[in-house]
Amino acid sequence: MSSLPPYAGPLERSWFYAYRTICAAIFVFLIAPIFVIIPLSFNELPYFTFTPEMLSLDPAGYSTKWYEEFFAEQSWRDAVGNSFFIAIFATLMSTSVGTVAALGLSSPAMPFRSAVMAILISPMIVPLIISAAGMFFFYTRIGLASTHLGVILAHAALGTPFVVITVTATLVGFDQSLVRASASLGANPTRTFFKVIVPLILPGVISGGLFAFITSFDEVVVVLFVGSVEQRTIPWKMFSGIREEIRPTILAVATLLVMISMLLLTMLELLRRRNERLRGLSPG
Repeated sequence: MSSLPPYAGPLERSWFYAYRTICAAIFVFLIAPIFVIIPLSFNELPYFTFTPEMLSLDPAGYSTKWYEEFFAEQSWRDAVGNSFFIAIFATLMSTSVGTVAALGLSSPAMPFRSAVMAILISPMIVPLIISAAGMFFFYTRIGLASTHLGVILAHAALGTPFVVITVTATLVGFDQSLVRASASLGANPTRTFFKVIVPLILPGVISGGLFAFITSFDEVVVVLFVGSVEQRTIPWKMFSGIREEIRPTILAVATLLVMISMLLLTMLELLRRRNERLRGLSPG
């Protein structure tokens, strides 16, 4: 951790502490609303506020019954199954398509690379409600609306840009001479791809896949347009619960989702550091 040099003047010292205070305030502003739901999910009463017993740390004010309700209720279990089923297959599709696209875009012989890249990352730029409406009309016409396949394809389209960006960033430091060396030693393109290219870009592929998984797992707008009750996911179930019947079970589910997101983000950071080591950079 950096510290002030002994020769720092009053203005430098003021900015040193002001900068850290501003960063801490921004961090609290962004994170506090997320973490406040964790103690509320253990509320004994069906309220979204802190009771006097909770504020006084009385054990009688805390309970795990909302977590028990989540695991016991069939509709929540169905939503969990749909979320994982859709997210896993959408991740596999977006990872495959995004990796191949990134490899093609990294080739100097690829024509109109900028235009193709802009098209591939457009789902990240176009407002989600517009993408959802377009997918609804398109999938309705071809008979994929209100099906698992339709939702998977829609989520794969949303996750592909993340894979393209992360794999493309990994390929920036890729040494093309390794491919030529592999070919000179008699390896065919398929063997070169799986033995030379894949191991080196694997951290970027996994990182993009995790981003795609998070995008699919947390997405609610597109599934509301494209899906039906049979494809109801956890975010859809939470959204419906807020509109119809507010219960702290939603807070328990939100807490579990926060824990899952933190785990995935930790994995992403570990992969980033590994990728930097492979590229000869010091992890920051």
